[in-house]
Amino acid sequence: MDVVEEFFNKGVRVHVLNVGLLENTTMGRFFLQTMLAVAGMERNMIVERTQEGKALAKQREDIREGRPKKFKKTQIEHALKLLETTSYKQVEDTTGISKSTLIRAKKRQEQLRQ
Repeated sequence: MDVVEEFFNKGVRVHVLNVGLLENTTMGRFFLQTMLAVAGMERNMIVERTQEGKALAKQREDIREGRPKKFKKTQIEHALKLLETTSYKQVEDTTGISKSTLIRAKKRQEQLRQ
């Protein structure tokens, strides 16, 4: 809206391809306001539908929000067992699991033991 108003103030006529010409007139401003109101309503409807979908998905146990895990739990456990006898670098080279992921998994494992 601010961009279009700035253009209007500079004397620029805005041509919307599927609507036509918008000018700095009463009808032009009315039409622009109407389009902006419809766009805002559509955005709000999209947000509402997204929130409803998330709420329904959270009720199911098999749906998990967020990025999927790169490694399975068994792969991490295997890497942690290897870590007992070898270095982080060797485990990283063998399993493909990064050192930082191994450190986080080891900390998590230690917290669960306490």
